Amino acid sequence: MPLALFALTLSAFAIGTTEFVIVGLIPTMAADLNVSLPSAGLLVSLYALGVAVGAPVLTALTGHWKRKTVLLSVMGLFVLGNVLAWQAPSYETLIIARILTGLAHGVFFSIGATIATSLVAKEKEASAIAIMFTGLTVALVTGVPLGTYVGQTFGWQTTFLIVAILGVIALIGSFFLIPSNLKQPPVAKLSEQVKVLAEPRLLLVFAITALGYGGTFTAFTFLAPILQQITGFADSAIGIIMLVYGASVAVGNIWGGKLADKKGPVNALTIIFIGLAATLLVFNVAAFNPITAVLTILVWGAFAFGNVPGLQVYVVNLAEKHVPNSVNVASGMNIAAFNVGIALGSWGGGAIVANPEMGLMDTPWVGAVVVIIALGLTRWSGYLDNRVTQTKSLA
Repeated sequence: MPLALFALTLSAFAIGTTEFVIVGLIPTMAADLNVSLPSAGLLVSLYALGVAVGAPVLTALTGHWKRKTVLLSVMGLFVLGNVLAWQAPSYETLIIARILTGLAHGVFFSIGATIATSLVAKEKEASAIAIMFTGLTVALVTGVPLGTYVGQTFGWQTTFLIVAILGVIALIGSFFLIPSNLKQPPVAKLSEQVKVLAEPRLLLVFAITALGYGGTFTAFTFLAPILQQITGFADSAIGIIMLVYGASVAVGNIWGGKLADKKGPVNALTIIFIGLAATLLVFNVAAFNPITAVLTILVWGAFAFGNVPGLQVYVVNLAEKHVPNSVNVASGMNIAAFNVGIALGSWGGGAIVANPEMGLMDTPWVGAVVVIIALGLTRWSGYLDNRVTQTKSLA
């Protein structure tokens, strides 16, 4: 595999770290910035909104640019956002920094797969994409817990400084290693994007993605304060627990992909959503004991990210049937739906925590309810699939 591919992997690692590390630092940042936990949690929502906007909108606006130019531009924006977060004099400045890095994230993963496949032979394309996305997985397993530890030990600003330095290294690597004559993919027409958004079957799956993936963030956004205030863990333990969560995420992602291959997306998602909802409900009780809390988090991570492969495969399958000329657009829209889910989930969790009649321990069961709604929509979508199949067989 070419060295240029590893520059993309490092970029994915830095981006994945900056997205999720804030979850472990929310109590620290809230205290330092003198804001409430819900306000600190809003930093997760606004980042995800930046991704949701950046993926379809900025990717479309930069469609005529050379791929290398777009890549270098978004990595420059990513570095700028993290430097701004490092030096942020106020909460308001930090909000701007998070939105900027979110925008960069959205565009990077929209074009990253295209660039990765352009660097290798046809038979190695899938492996190239897998290597690039390994950066995101490794970020969850190592970058987030290490970033949490660094932030709690040396101040949360230091975490953003280190991520900015990683971004600079990835930017320099991309500048020297990635060729300038990359194949230019066809620009997605606005009519194609409108066609995707006008297809009811795809809109249903986008809703499943937003609710099924986002429901977990209602509680996950406030996992650190739950572990501190409810379970009784010290600040220093949060990074280790995030490591446990990250390891289960990596396993869950692989397991979810194999399950979707074996049973089909709808059946796989049914199993995963039932498991995720049950785990969130169990956490309402398990959170009060350190041992049961960690064991539940271990299971939670696997279910929370196990749905990603199934959701993405399902969208591609439906797009091939309903909008065959806009499969890539549909796939990109689903990436935006993931982040809309994160934004709504973390915002909803913040609203619950801010409600004087509710609190931290209301976030897991509400998240479970959201996932159950996604489960209902999944079964409905599966019913529609079967009805179409039966109609064709009778014809």
